[in-house]
Amino acid sequence: MDIKLNDIVVLKKGHACGANLWKIVRFGADVKLECQECKRIIMMPRVEVKKKVKKVIELEE
Repeated sequence: MDIKLNDIVVLKKGHACGANLWKIVRFGADVKLECQECKRIIMMPRVEVKKKVKKVIELEE
């Protein structure tokens, strides 16, 4: 699955606020994700994110 900066992705598990959409804010060895509901920012290793992504909703060029 090809993930790029500013993509909106759906993860397998939802956030505590109830949302399931995340925006890729930073992409490197670690990935910074921003919840689209509450705007909370989290960081995860890239390998873990690739395992947890269910699908890419929106690709912004």
